[in-house]
Amino acid sequence: MKFLSAVFLALFIGFAANAQVQNPTYDKALADSLGADDYGMKSYVLAILKTGSNTTTDKEKLNAYFRGHMENIGRLAKEGKLVVAGPLGKNDKNYRGIFILDVKTVEEAQKLVETDPAVKAKIFDVELYPWYGSAALPMYLPASEKIAKIKP
Repeated sequence: MKFLSAVFLALFIGFAANAQVQNPTYDKALADSLGADDYGMKSYVLAILKTGSNTTTDKEKLNAYFRGHMENIGRLAKEGKLVVAGPLGKNDKNYRGIFILDVKTVEEAQKLVETDPAVKAKIFDVELYPWYGSAALPMYLPASEKIAKIKP
């Protein structure tokens, strides 16, 4: 009898642990507008920018590449294709920064990163990976415009 009680208790606990609860604040229209799945998530592509093979030290050329890089970031963000961008601190992997691109495939992401003058000039090399994250990620962009005191 104890054995049957233990089995029943284990089954009950396992079933209860796997039960999912509906979110009482779920907003279907918002979820649909962001492309969210049932978990509020969606697929993106993560781009890791690394030091490229171009080792030019010409300050004028470097300034032009980085100005174009920043303009391209702004354009992609305005188009809704880039939801996160930022530099990385010093590291032993020569990683320089990241992008999170709001596209479904690595091939789409590749086409977008090739529009970056610093990537074209091989100042940066890029590694691309499928990434699964919150569908609400793009919602931070409007707030970031309001909290940056100085624009790069």
